[in-house]
Amino acid sequence: MNLKNTPQTYGALSIGMHWLMFILIVATYASIELRELFDKGSEIRNDFKIWHFTLGLSVLVLLALRLSLVVLQKTPSISPAPSALQQRLAKLAHRLLYAFMIIMPVLGWLILSGEGKTIPFYGWELPALISESEFWADIFEEMHEFIGVMGYWLIGLHAFAALFHHYLLRDNTLVRMLPFKKD
Repeated sequence: MNLKNTPQTYGALSIGMHWLMFILIVATYASIELRELFDKGSEIRNDFKIWHFTLGLSVLVLLALRLSLVVLQKTPSISPAPSALQQRLAKLAHRLLYAFMIIMPVLGWLILSGEGKTIPFYGWELPALISESEFWADIFEEMHEFIGVMGYWLIGLHAFAALFHHYLLRDNTLVRMLPFKKD
């Protein structure tokens, strides 16, 4: 497999980054959902929250690399070519996914900043983005939770579109991004 994209398929760098981001996002969601299984104030519940923050910020950091791959490499063509409407919808969906991967970690960082809490990142403490303000922390938290729910739908739509292309349209949209395929 090529490291870089070819006209027909994504390269190992793009494929690896796509699936790594997926795993990080799933782990970020899982860590905040799993914390609910434990009593408030318990050490394991707090650990899940720290992992949620850390993994969310990891998405933001890796997104810079992901976007550089998008900018520096050509996107492989879809065969047979989709309609102009499908191309516009795909572009919109991808932009929404990238916005989601930027907005959610930043909102999380703003929430912790507004609450006057430390911002953990693999043993480091990141600086606050705003001064302590419970008012702003509450607003950012509501936004974070709402967009988080929308994220489930957006990710689900992305997966549905890939399966729709593969099984109904029978094009190579999904196959281009699979890590283990025959060249």
